[in-house]
Amino acid sequence: MSTNSAPSTSPAHPDLRGQLPQVLLATLASAVGFWAWMLIAPIQKYYSEGMDLSEGQISLMLATPVLVGALGRIVTGALTDRFGARKMFTVVLLASVPAVLLVALAGSIGSFVLLIVAGTLLGVAGTIFAVGVPFSSAWYEPKRRGFANGVFGMGMIGTAVSAFFTPRLLSGIGYFGTHLFIAGLLVVMAALVWFFLRESPAWTPNAQPLVPKVMGALKLPITWQMSFLYGIVFGGFVAFSTFLPKYLTTIYPDQVDPVGAGTRTALFAVAAVVARPIGGVLADKFGPKVIALVSLAGIVSLAYIVGQQPEEGILTGTVFILMASAMGLGMGAVFAWIGPSTPPEKVGAVSGVVAAAGGLGGYFPPLAMGATYHAETNSYALGLWLLVLVGTFALVVAGMLQGARGKAAP
Repeated sequence: MSTNSAPSTSPAHPDLRGQLPQVLLATLASAVGFWAWMLIAPIQKYYSEGMDLSEGQISLMLATPVLVGALGRIVTGALTDRFGARKMFTVVLLASVPAVLLVALAGSIGSFVLLIVAGTLLGVAGTIFAVGVPFSSAWYEPKRRGFANGVFGMGMIGTAVSAFFTPRLLSGIGYFGTHLFIAGLLVVMAALVWFFLRESPAWTPNAQPLVPKVMGALKLPITWQMSFLYGIVFGGFVAFSTFLPKYLTTIYPDQVDPVGAGTRTALFAVAAVVARPIGGVLADKFGPKVIALVSLAGIVSLAYIVGQQPEEGILTGTVFILMASAMGLGMGAVFAWIGPSTPPEKVGAVSGVVAAAGGLGGYFPPLAMGATYHAETNSYALGLWLLVLVGTFALVVAGMLQGARGKAAP
């Protein structure tokens, strides 16, 4: 059958020209969604001081959007399989606008309860990742999906943009102005997606109901294996992106102010963003297992160094950037592992579950850091030791798994 006879279905050799601009547009949409998702963390000091919040309340405030963004990815991924990325990108971006405005209201009237409600709704923005993974995969042949998902994964740059610009916008145009700007940006991005994004010719809708689809994904061992690994690499990235401004201003109060903490968090996020596509490409070439092992070994080693709480300066900055890079390599490797190890009709569902596990992995560390903070010594060492232990276990698990090459499963 020729490609001309069925241009909108999934032919044997679909015309995938124009694939990179489409994936880049999806990446830009993801970046805007990530900015909204991480809106609270860079200016957490505004809330903590204005509402006189405890360590536990601050941790809950930071973790709530992460939890909803994680669990919501299961639903969003399945809906993307059914309705397509163009519709789902638009819906997620527009649905995030009321959440951003509600956060603005909560902060302006000093209501912690309303802020938690608003943060819950803000989690919708974090589900955007599950829209782009099946979209990007459909635009590339299986042997290049590590690259495709690595490029789309660069949408995580939205966390860096949020960390760098949100505190500066707050200082420059005020609290309400900052939130109105971000809400407007979400609307503009939704319009761009609606008018310019198009589905891959290789994509076909999957109308299977949500529950059977998710249950089918959960029956596959690869789903659980990759969920655990992604919970470490992406969960660690989300956790540090969320908690790093709080960590730096607490451990180094005399050396780091909120703007400086935002800058350092932005550099952390950029390092992970740059490393993610590299991890995907290297996984396509050498196999995702090898890259995942390198990633996890790096995370464990660097988390140990951070746990020693070295003096703020070049060493601290370098260690955090290297840790972010290790996490980025791992993210690219895990999603390169999914494609060749999963039945093609279940890639979307499996990707949604794994993406959810990654977001969920970012929910618990901020709570753990808040719960294990030792005020007398001003130390988060116990929480960081937990990361070392969990990362070591993940390293053992990854070493025991069967490797996968960057090619289609037979």
